[in-house]
Amino acid sequence: MSDDLHELASKWKVSSDASKVHRDAYVWDNTLPWSREAKPDIRVKHLSRMKEAGHDVLSLTLGGDRTSLSQAVHKIASERQYFQSHSDDFVLVESVADIKRAKQENKLAIVFHFQGTNPIESNVQMAEVYYRLGIRHMLMAYNLRNPVGDGCKERMDSGLSHLGVNLVQEMNRVGMVVDCSHTGYKTTMDVMDVSTAPVVFSHSNPKALNDHPRNILDDQIKKCAGTGGVVGVNGVGLFLGDNDSSTENQIRHVDYLVQMIGADHVGFGNDHVYAPEETSPSAWNPPAAGDVPWSEISYTQPEQMPKFTEGLLKKGYSESDVSNILGGNWLRIAEQVWK
Repeated sequence: MSDDLHELASKWKVSSDASKVHRDAYVWDNTLPWSREAKPDIRVKHLSRMKEAGHDVLSLTLGGDRTSLSQAVHKIASERQYFQSHSDDFVLVESVADIKRAKQENKLAIVFHFQGTNPIESNVQMAEVYYRLGIRHMLMAYNLRNPVGDGCKERMDSGLSHLGVNLVQEMNRVGMVVDCSHTGYKTTMDVMDVSTAPVVFSHSNPKALNDHPRNILDDQIKKCAGTGGVVGVNGVGLFLGDNDSSTENQIRHVDYLVQMIGADHVGFGNDHVYAPEETSPSAWNPPAAGDVPWSEISYTQPEQMPKFTEGLLKKGYSESDVSNILGGNWLRIAEQVWK
């Protein structure tokens, strides 16, 4: 074992085999909410933790259904300036080549996304503008109804609106990945009928393992894979079940998906790493029956990811399958969809 691998195995507290797979893979967390970065200590702390735990690519939420067009543009401008001015540590991603370059240079590759379509303010032409500004995926509706469709916690379960159809088609045209997490069942099924490019659930878990409104049904999972898409398992205890964000529980969800749709259609988007005291409830996120108080929600932490890699290997997954689940599948989606 090389000195480098020995050092990583010791730091991550995993085997040399797991260390090598984790080091060599594109470890891509496809959902990291990014609303508290005004506190510099939080920004630095969490990004450095991600890097130390072997992450290569992070997709940061820069806005969503609570964000106006003006707010979104200002936010993007601020974040672009920050990451471009810290080029010793980060690569602000415009292309797949940037992700590969970041890996070679041992830097974190930074991708942007929206959790909701309200920042377009019902103008589908904004999809191209946002794409050019770095937004690479956008989910349709965040829990509640918007002009595109219903969210997964809405009273009704209507399908994709005419505006939504046009938006999906425009996102396909410009190369922005269509994301169905947080979105209502019928809307997601319509989206997957309309889209001519792979559709993803960036951070959604199987409802068969935990019956929560944020989780998705088997037919949604299968239809997503049928588009060539990827389902990203998240690390929120409420959605994993029993408020248990352990590596074992997350792997249970991954394995359920792999057995159904194959390892080429599974990834992860942990969704949160902030401590509970740094979060707060929202009218956009009404509690579901059985939810624990907001301050008690558990989240998968970055330091668990090397153990996630080791756990998959111990279950008998091949190194190539583990590598794809860690991020190779998100990389494939980017190669297929981005323009």
